[in-house]
Amino acid sequence: MIAGILLTIAFIIAVGLWAGRKATTADAFTDGGGKAGSWMVCGTLMGTLISGQATVGSAQLAFAFGVSAWWFTIGAALGALVLALFFVKPLRHSGSVTLMEIIGKEYGKKAETLGSCLCVIGMFISIMAQIIASSALLTTIFPSMAFLPASLIAMGLMIVYVAFGGLWGTGMGGIVKLLLLYLSATVVGVAVWHLGHGFGGLVDSITNLHTDTAMGRVQRLASESEVRHQYGNFLARGPMKDIGSCLSLILGVLSTQTYAQAIWSARSDRSACRGALLSALFIPPIGAACTLVGMYMRAHYITVDELQQLQVMNANLPEGVNVIQSSVQAFPVFVTQHMPGFFGGVVLGTLFITIVGGGSGLTLGASTILMRDLVHPVQQKLSMRRRKAVPEPRLWHSRILIVLLLAVAVALSTTITGSFLNDLGFLSLGLRASSVLAPLLAALFFPRRFKTGYVLASMVAGTLMMLVAKLALLPGDPVFWGMGVAILLVALGWKKR
Repeated sequence: MIAGILLTIAFIIAVGLWAGRKATTADAFTDGGGKAGSWMVCGTLMGTLISGQATVGSAQLAFAFGVSAWWFTIGAALGALVLALFFVKPLRHSGSVTLMEIIGKEYGKKAETLGSCLCVIGMFISIMAQIIASSALLTTIFPSMAFLPASLIAMGLMIVYVAFGGLWGTGMGGIVKLLLLYLSATVVGVAVWHLGHGFGGLVDSITNLHTDTAMGRVQRLASESEVRHQYGNFLARGPMKDIGSCLSLILGVLSTQTYAQAIWSARSDRSACRGALLSALFIPPIGAACTLVGMYMRAHYITVDELQQLQVMNANLPEGVNVIQSSVQAFPVFVTQHMPGFFGGVVLGTLFITIVGGGSGLTLGASTILMRDLVHPVQQKLSMRRRKAVPEPRLWHSRILIVLLLAVAVALSTTITGSFLNDLGFLSLGLRASSVLAPLLAALFFPRRFKTGYVLASMVAGTLMMLVAKLALLPGDPVFWGMGVAILLVALGWKKR
């Protein structure tokens, strides 16, 4: 198995390094030089959208809530679809290289800087989720490895993956990952379907484990109907929660620099549109396979915390049920325990580099925002004061930013290791949408129609409202509150003339 893991990782990294030879300038590093074809655009989008949250996170959420975990990848696919149908031409014809630059041209430098700061915060949360997912994978493969060394290894690979390849490395690696992911997802999906005797068999097994048993009391599931509702229902967490989470994905895709960079990297509008449509087509089946894995693991495994609760009740471990450290290990444990050795290694290697690629793609987007919208303007001001020529963004500046972002992510991720990865993803994308989507839509589709002061207020108020809704547990998904306030404030700034 280890041989399969190492060979797969080495192959994909080699592709990224080979592609990185094309990134000889800062522009080629961040947008591929505008020469990418449809498959390169697809690879770049999927290289980030299909990350730790879509794979390990979907299996983890399915372990707790069943089929409703599929909403993450459904939302990602719908986001790519909306991007293809409505945003390709406006983005590509904007004459900008970042989403914040589009906002800045319409509403001034303050709006651009404020949006940059708020958007990077949202992206940073998702980067931390990738660190946690990759560390969970490594600690499953190597049980004696602690979280910190595992996260440092993941950080090092993310640096290699993107810092020396930029968008070309992300895109070419994404194409290779796409092929390996589909091979892995197909085999894993077929294996789960066979082992679990179809979807109905999976739900029946989970029901038998929890109905009128000590495990049912641990999960607070009192009857068979409650078990089936939680694990076999697309809206198990409530319509407002699950649909709101899907909406967070859609809006977050439209508000994220990384996905816009994929559109800008295309050689033509048609290539960009096709690439986004391909992503929308290919994403949901991978999420379905990961969801089935999580449900199979729920039927046959419990966590260490659940075992301790059983012991407090003086109940025994159910027959035929095994123990995993935490729910985040559901996917990697399935592969290590139920897949053939070498091929299981290929699956884990693909999964690991998928997470690494997702994290590196987000880091590339965040570093681009920081460089273009924050660091470079500061350099301009300093140069003007010293009466020197204004320096252009340098390639090594972007690489230093990438290293710093990942180092901080590793340091902070140790404090949130027990969170649902998909919940971090929903929060991350929702924050990006609440802060910048309303101003972005106004700038792209209704130029010169809204007052700058109201737009600035919407960026701050939308973000704060979403955080308040999250912390205060207001009804519905926090993205409804954040986007509602942001849209209302922008609308109040409508110019009559």
